[in-house]
Amino acid sequence: MSLRKQWRPLERSTVSRAPDSYGLYELGDADGTSLGVGIGVLQDELKEALAYGRPASFNPSDDASDAGEPTQVRWKRATSKAHAEQLRVEHS
Repeated sequence: MSLRKQWRPLERSTVSRAPDSYGLYELGDADGTSLGVGIGVLQDELKEALAYGRPASFNPSDDASDAGEPTQVRWKRATSKAHAEQLRVEHS
């Protein structure tokens, strides 16, 4: 299940505004198709996504195998790592 938030461009200015705390993030392609979700410290994960495309903690969607590269992101801040893991279960 996708996050119910507006997509933001996956670019340096967006990453710099991301919280430096745990959370769930969702990556999307240029068409707004969800590529999947991941958890971690949001700024760190999004820096990795910006540099390499898909961070190690990223769980691709089953139908994202033929989707494009991530160009968009949205996230939900968590209160702890355990909370972020719970959010991933709810949104996977």
